[in-house]
Amino acid sequence: MDVKTGEERSDRGLVALVTQLSKALHRRSTDELLGMRLKAYMALGYIRDHPGTTQQELENGLWMDANTVVLILNELEAAQFSVRRRDPQDRRRHLVELTAAGRHAIERADKARETLEEEILAPLSAEERKTLTTLVERVLEGLLQETHG
Repeated sequence: MDVKTGEERSDRGLVALVTQLSKALHRRSTDELLGMRLKAYMALGYIRDHPGTTQQELENGLWMDANTVVLILNELEAAQFSVRRRDPQDRRRHLVELTAAGRHAIERADKARETLEEEILAPLSAEERKTLTTLVERVLEGLLQETHG
């Protein structure tokens, strides 16, 4: 079924559907809603969920190139949401940590994201939402294994 017209259509495949969903999520995940850009929100969440993460781990975990991660970290530091410190075990690496302001910002943004997810996933039951989340996580884990295995 075509989302805009309600008419039946040929099977466009999962890639097209996921891309369309991703674009819809990006459009709705505004700076005003989250209090920061979506990529910054994703990075801040990763930093929170992986204390003492390195820039390299952030690149891998978010599927972003090194330059993009540096720009995002610069943005987060300018907003005083995170800090980079030299790893005492390996001076060549930087560890990234949340600040108190960053923790507050990510908590606020998480609430906004939860509201957005409720709106977008409204057609699905709680069980369907759980299944969708589980399946997407498995696909991403498989891709990570393929990339880093």
